[in-house]
Amino acid sequence: MADKKSGVIGYALAPKKQNSFIRDSLLTLAKSRGIELVRVDSDRSLADQGPFDCILHKLYGDDWKRQLQEFQTRNPNAVILDAPEAIERLHNRISMLQVVSELRVDDRTETFGIPKQIVIYDKETLSDGQAWESLKFPVIAKPLVADGSAKSHKMALVFSHGALNKLKPPIVLQEFVNHGGVIFKVYVVGGRVRCVKRKSLPDVSEEKVLGVTEDLLSFSQISNLANRDSVNDDEKFYKMMSLDDTTEMPPQAFIVDIASGLRKAMKLNLFNFDVIRDSRYGNRMLMIKMWKRLRLELMVIRAMLRF
Repeated sequence: MADKKSGVIGYALAPKKQNSFIRDSLLTLAKSRGIELVRVDSDRSLADQGPFDCILHKLYGDDWKRQLQEFQTRNPNAVILDAPEAIERLHNRISMLQVVSELRVDDRTETFGIPKQIVIYDKETLSDGQAWESLKFPVIAKPLVADGSAKSHKMALVFSHGALNKLKPPIVLQEFVNHGGVIFKVYVVGGRVRCVKRKSLPDVSEEKVLGVTEDLLSFSQISNLANRDSVNDDEKFYKMMSLDDTTEMPPQAFIVDIASGLRKAMKLNLFNFDVIRDSRYGNRMLMIKMWKRLRLELMVIRAMLRF
C-alpha cells in the first residue's frame, strides 16, 4: 500500500531536460515515499497551477523571477529551490567564493579557505605583469561566468606568463594547488550532506613545470576524465570515477559544518561544492567551486529517498 501523500513538488525545467532529469524510476520512488512530482507548464502562469508545497526549478529570466515572487507571496509556506537571486551568485566565480572567508568552522584540527586567485577583466590588465605577479605558476584559468554553458566549462592549466596572452578575458586566474589528484564533491539537500571523492587533475611538480613543452593545457571539467555520455547508468559512472579506499575522506562533521555555513550565508538549500586537500598541509581544505547541477542534485535526492 502506498504511503500517505506528504507533499507535492512542482518541477520547472526546460523541455529538453525533462526527459533526461525526471525519470520514471524517480517518479516511482518519490511516490512510494508519499511525494508527488508534477511538471510545471512553462506556457502557463505559475500562479494558475498547483497547489505545490515546493517548486524545484532550473529556468531563468525576468518573467520567471516575477512568477516565482508572485507564487511565494500567494503561498508563503511553499519552498522555492532556490531563490533566483541566490542562484545568480553562483554564476560568477568570484562572488560564489566570497562567502568562504566569512565562514566560522569549530573544528580545530582542520583549516579551510580558497586558493589564491584574481580576476582579469580585459586584455590590458592581462598584459600588466603587476596584476598577477603575486600568483605562482601554474595557474588554472577559468571563465568568470559560470552559468553551466559549454563555454563556461572551458578551462586551462597555464604554466608560464607568456601563455596568458592566449587567454580571453574576463577570466579568473586561480593558483593551482597540488591535491593528490583527488577532488571531494559535496552535495547539499537541505540539512543533508553527502561527500564523495572523485579523480582530478594530477599533481604538478616544479620539475614538470620547468620541463613542459606546452605552456597551456586546455580541458573541460576537472573531474571529467571519462566520457559521461558513454555511460547510461549514473551509478556505474560514479563507481568508475570513484577512488579506492586508501584516499582519506575529510571529517564528515567538518564538511557538514561548512555546508551548513554556506547554506545559511548563501540562502541556498540545494547546491554542490568542490573541495581539495592541499598536499602541503594535510589538514588544509580549499574550496574551488560552488555550483548547482540539477542532474546530480536529483541523484542525491533519489539516494536519500531510498532510506
